[in-house]
Amino acid sequence: MKINMRHFALFAPLIMLAVILSGCSQKTAPIKPAFDITSIDSTVSPADDFYKFATNGFTKNNPIPDDYSSWGTFEQLYEESYAILHTILEDTKLKTGSEKGSITQLVGDFYKAGMDTLKIESDGITPLNKELEMIDAIATKDDLIKTAAYLNTVGMSPFFSFYVGVDDKNSGFYAANIWQGGYGLPDVDYYRNDDERSVEVRTKYVEHIANMFVLAGKSIEDSKTIAEAIMSIETDLAKAGNRRVDNRDPNKVYNKTTISELGELAPDFDWDLYFNSIGWSNPDFVVVGQPNSVKEVGKIVGSYDLAQLKNYLTWNVLQINAYLLGSNFVNERFEFSGKFLNGSKALSDRWKRVLQNANGSIGDALGQLYVKEAFPPEAKQRARKIVDNLLVAMGESIRNLEWMSEETKQMALKKLDGFGVKIGYPDKWEDYSALDINDDTYLRNVLNANVLQHEKDMKKIGQPVEAYEWSMVPQMVNAYYSPTRNEIVFPAAILQPPFFNADADDAINYGAMGAVIGHEVTHGFDDSGRQYDVYGNINDWWTKEDGDKFTARADVLIKQFDAFNPIEDMHIDGTMTLGENIGDLGGLTVAFNALKKTEEFKKGELIDGFTPAQRFFLGWAQVWKNNMRDDYLKLLLKIDVHSPARYRINGPFPNMPEFVEAFGVKPGDGMWIAPEDRVKIW
Repeated sequence: MKINMRHFALFAPLIMLAVILSGCSQKTAPIKPAFDITSIDSTVSPADDFYKFATNGFTKNNPIPDDYSSWGTFEQLYEESYAILHTILEDTKLKTGSEKGSITQLVGDFYKAGMDTLKIESDGITPLNKELEMIDAIATKDDLIKTAAYLNTVGMSPFFSFYVGVDDKNSGFYAANIWQGGYGLPDVDYYRNDDERSVEVRTKYVEHIANMFVLAGKSIEDSKTIAEAIMSIETDLAKAGNRRVDNRDPNKVYNKTTISELGELAPDFDWDLYFNSIGWSNPDFVVVGQPNSVKEVGKIVGSYDLAQLKNYLTWNVLQINAYLLGSNFVNERFEFSGKFLNGSKALSDRWKRVLQNANGSIGDALGQLYVKEAFPPEAKQRARKIVDNLLVAMGESIRNLEWMSEETKQMALKKLDGFGVKIGYPDKWEDYSALDINDDTYLRNVLNANVLQHEKDMKKIGQPVEAYEWSMVPQMVNAYYSPTRNEIVFPAAILQPPFFNADADDAINYGAMGAVIGHEVTHGFDDSGRQYDVYGNINDWWTKEDGDKFTARADVLIKQFDAFNPIEDMHIDGTMTLGENIGDLGGLTVAFNALKKTEEFKKGELIDGFTPAQRFFLGWAQVWKNNMRDDYLKLLLKIDVHSPARYRINGPFPNMPEFVEAFGVKPGDGMWIAPEDRVKIW
């Protein structure tokens, strides 16, 4: 299932170059303690540095495995899930005679093909012959556009990203979208900035491109020349695109554009030919995210030599599919993306990588087998109860806001009442009956899945939105809020310890899963989500005065996070991370208010020597215990809208009077913020 995620406010940190999987078997998983007391470092005062106090015991005793860029709660859960999913995959691989198109056939043959390393090595680059021969045969700019369109249909995105999603201003229907892209580095700033790291990344990237072309059969000298030209094209594209922080404003990236207007933006790009080639007849309009990027595409197609543009398309094919080829391509990609950018020291096991690709290509098929093993119906019921409690608490928080007018409160409550909730797994699974998966060619299986998804997407344009759709598979440890659907979604895999533990006390559960739920609820009212109404449309429902008050409070939070310096001279971008920081602070506040209504909180009994209030904050902290490699941290500070783990604890806590009281924080302590400087938004 290929979903463009730009609309979704996610809970978990991004994990580069991997699809995140997790889960726990109800049959085999041992009971986990509600809180791992060994994580606490009693030599550190919780009033000075709560992250170190609550997690030092973990970070000191849990070095990062070679195949990971970071190691913490999330990664531990991935490993638990891998064991379960590995068993499922091995079982399906051994089953013979499964009906073509059945779940067991799809999953079994996909895995079998991916694990057939002898064939993959002997095939070399030949599984990409179709695409490479098409590019080689390009003789005109029209051929170029038709080939670029074809590559879009099989999961590649030269020049830009084309996708189909919910229309931000007509949320009952799907619309076609064009989004900036076509470059291989993870952020436009790597092409723009001249700081030492950006220059180093660009240098290594050009070397990486050249190495890939050598593997594809070009001479060393030709490969260097080709790589420089590709870097030039990508730099032009990146410099014309928006920075991530600019893309957070939904109004700025919603530009409804007719096809004739698109032609005026980029006259050297034949849009009629492009849309016809991707299977879209009689297009009326497309939503353009970044008009300047589209303009630049036209300039590039009109000005660069055809041979250079052909090499650029070839690079798109090699880069996206290298991990599906033989070990020489896999290792070269890992050297740059895995080792250099992310800091990993070793490739993960082959079966894990195939598992991740199965999740990306046939995730719902694998998900059906997963939930049978790992997610009983009663888990869904328990989770729904906590969600309902958090929604009630959010409503009370809105009603009690001192800074918001009654008029805006009523609109906020209307939006909250309209929230959809999805828990566990879809009511209707993705249909793969038309998908051709065999046990012969791994790469073609992935491309076939991409083609099927593209065909489904093209049929959606202009059609009513399907309410049952999910944008994550159930085996993903994550959660999200969708502003265009106005719904919060919690896949099965996140509803497990330490997020949710049936054997834990309320304080731990509300500090972990409760705050996660509150985080997603708050996304509906963060700096981006608040611009959408109850129906999922971009629509300003705020009074000007209330909007100004929100912005003033958000600006204080921005300044607080701008001041954090996680490594060397790199600071958190408080504007880029604002939505997630609002989500954390709001989610914690709402979850704590919900906890206060429980009998356990009212009794105030100590567990492990801590009060319910203290255990609430420990519950959130144990979610974020984490060791991270420096290179990966540097990367995330550039591209991730989430703050690093330490600051998801030490950032919001000092703004909460409940935390200050629970741990006796005083002026002069590291976790102290004067009352007049604290932020409360929700």
